[in-house]
Amino acid sequence: MKKLIVDMDDVLCGKGFIRMINEFLETNYQEEDANSYYINDLIPKEKFSEWLQFFAEKNVYDYVDLVDDVQEVMRKLNEAYDIYIATSYVFRDDKQLSGKSLKDKFEYLYKNFPFINPEKYIFITNKEMIKADIRIDDSIQKLEGDAEIKLLFTAYHNVNISEEELKEKNLIRVNDWKEIEKILLK
Repeated sequence: MKKLIVDMDDVLCGKGFIRMINEFLETNYQEEDANSYYINDLIPKEKFSEWLQFFAEKNVYDYVDLVDDVQEVMRKLNEAYDIYIATSYVFRDDKQLSGKSLKDKFEYLYKNFPFINPEKYIFITNKEMIKADIRIDDSIQKLEGDAEIKLLFTAYHNVNISEEELKEKNLIRVNDWKEIEKILLK
């Protein structure tokens, strides 16, 4: 079986950070309002330590939605591929929260993807270290490394990447899990 590496945040599930930020700030931001990959850059500097305390007391995965069709397609892919879920857990703004982040991610995956063996969860930042046949991620940087097929899952922070750049990096843009199904389960 070919090895398939799938990212978690903004690929399997999404919208959690923006919902937490809106609750914290009492705002109505949309993900598109973020000017970077790190959506918590929307937090004003003067409120940042208060935000970190708020974040530490919550579980971002209580705020997320599963991406449409993800469970159905992942079940099918699991029959045809050796699937691993590779996700970064290091919290950029307060490294001490990383252990909590890892626990929250594990519990979310275990609950929502019971058909994926937990021994196939990989908690890692540098995903290019993992050898794979196929990669699915929302970050161009995290699609680095060897793979026959690299699928860039459309997210708020990558919508402006041109077709030219995708072609140059040998990436295929996918907008949803039904497109992934068509590509990988022909």
